[in-house]
Amino acid sequence: MIEILSPTEVSRARATGALVADILQTLKDRTSAGTNLLDLDGWARAMILDAGAQSCYVDYAPSFGRGPFGHYICTSVNDAVLHGLPSDVTLSDGDLLSLDLAVSLGGVVADSAISFVVGDAPDPASAAMIAATERALAAGIAAARPGARIGDLSHAIGTVLRDAGYPINTDFGGHGVGSTMHQDPHIPNTGRPGRGYELRPGLLLALEPWVMADTATLVTDDDGWTLRSATGCRTAHSEHTIAITADGAEILTLRSR
Repeated sequence: MIEILSPTEVSRARATGALVADILQTLKDRTSAGTNLLDLDGWARAMILDAGAQSCYVDYAPSFGRGPFGHYICTSVNDAVLHGLPSDVTLSDGDLLSLDLAVSLGGVVADSAISFVVGDAPDPASAAMIAATERALAAGIAAARPGARIGDLSHAIGTVLRDAGYPINTDFGGHGVGSTMHQDPHIPNTGRPGRGYELRPGLLLALEPWVMADTATLVTDDDGWTLRSATGCRTAHSEHTIAITADGAEILTLRSR
C-alpha cells in the first residue's frame, strides 16, 4: 500500500515528526556510561504516553521478527545494527549505540534513527561510519522531489556508502510511512537511477542508510529480533522521515540540536 497524504495529514505528520525528534534527542542527552537499555525503553515509553501518542513497536509482529516486539524503542549496541531488543544491558564508555523510534500521533506515523558513541572517548572509525550514514541520508533527501524515482534516492544513498568503503546490505532499507509504520515503496540503500515508483507531493518516506564496517551479512540473535553483523564488526544507522512537497523534501524528524 502507498498512501498519499492530504495537506491536513501532512500538517499532523509534522507534529509526529517533531515528537520523535525530541524523544530521540532527549534520550541521547540522557545516555552515558552506566545507562541501562531498559531505562532508555522506559524513558521512551513515558514520553510517548505523556504526548498522547502510540508506540508503533509494542504490538509489532512482522514475519521477520519473533513478535510482538514488546518494547517502545530499538536499542542496537556495537555490532547490533537493526531491531535491537532492549534488555538488561548497561552501556559502557565508548559503546556505539543506535536508537530507532517510530510513533503515531494524530493518526500519522514518523520514524527516525540516530547513532552515537557513548561518552567522550575518541573513536575515529565509529565516528567516520556514523558520518557516512548521515551523508548518505542527506544525499537521499536531496534527491527526493516530485517526479524523481525511488531508484534515484537509492542510487544517491548507495553512492555515498560505497565511496566511503562500506558493504551494502539490501535486505532492509527505507520505506513509506503514513497511517502505519511500514508501507510501500521499499527504498533499498543502493539502486539504479530512473527506476521505481515516481514521487508525488503528499508521500511520506522514511530513508534509513545503515552499514556494517566490513560485511554485508546479518545474523539474528536468539531473541528473534536483534540483527547483528556476521563478523562482530561495529555498525551505524541514520534515519529521517520526509514529506515530498511541491518544492522538494521536508525533513519531519529534524532534531533541534
